[in-house]
Amino acid sequence: MHQTPAIDKIRKYASGNFFLMAGPCVVENEEMPLEIATFINDITRKLEIPFIFKASYRKANRSKSSSFSGIGDLKALKAIAETGKKLEIPVVTDIHSAAEAEMAADFVDILQIPAFLCRQTDLLEAAAKTGKWVNIKKGQFLSPESMKFAVEKIRETGNKNVMLTDRGTMFGYQDMVVDMRGIPVMQQFGTPVILDITHSLQQPNQPMGVSGGKPEMISTIGKAGIAAGCDGIFLETHPYPEKALSDGANMLPLNLFEKLMNDLVLIRQAHLKTLA
Repeated sequence: MHQTPAIDKIRKYASGNFFLMAGPCVVENEEMPLEIATFINDITRKLEIPFIFKASYRKANRSKSSSFSGIGDLKALKAIAETGKKLEIPVVTDIHSAAEAEMAADFVDILQIPAFLCRQTDLLEAAAKTGKWVNIKKGQFLSPESMKFAVEKIRETGNKNVMLTDRGTMFGYQDMVVDMRGIPVMQQFGTPVILDITHSLQQPNQPMGVSGGKPEMISTIGKAGIAAGCDGIFLETHPYPEKALSDGANMLPLNLFEKLMNDLVLIRQAHLKTLA
């Protein structure tokens, strides 16, 4: 599989700008990944934000069996891989089982472990053994401190390329909260720490079987995360979130993307000055 120079920027996360992991929730058609990634890439290049394109090739954790899950695994993975190749950027996708790790590793640079699966030892080990970067999302039910054990499972295989993403913590049955104290706690493990500023605004477990969200708070969470010193930002975006086939209720409309990135870069620059 292609290796891109941009992947090296992840290793240098501790200096310079934050990096961005962004894209649609799931591949909805074969053209979508390149269209959205091109839009994001043009802006991030201008702002010197290292960009990793994210899209799920299949959504395995849907509330209802009738919810959209994907266009076909190989078709979606090829679309993600082609996007990375054409734009010369790293790409990431979720995996859900040990068998999927080897399959997806042929197409992407980073394997992402969903929050609900972050304690699955066989999945973590399988992802690590591919030699790819592994991004582990902190479970909504876990403390930041407990994520050190997930990191250890990756490193014990000999793979040192691991990062952690905080996507909020359950607050009752239908809301999430973000505790910014978790960012420096998880950075103590020697990994890049990313803040997911869209999933942390989900309102899961709704009676209709479709998650709600508070997208109007995306900017607030993003600014707070950068000010708190996170190394990267994760967000899902879509040209028309109201028409998105998955997680539309908490996605950033694509037309608001550039303004948010400009704001976050300014806050990052101010944060770095405080460390000088």
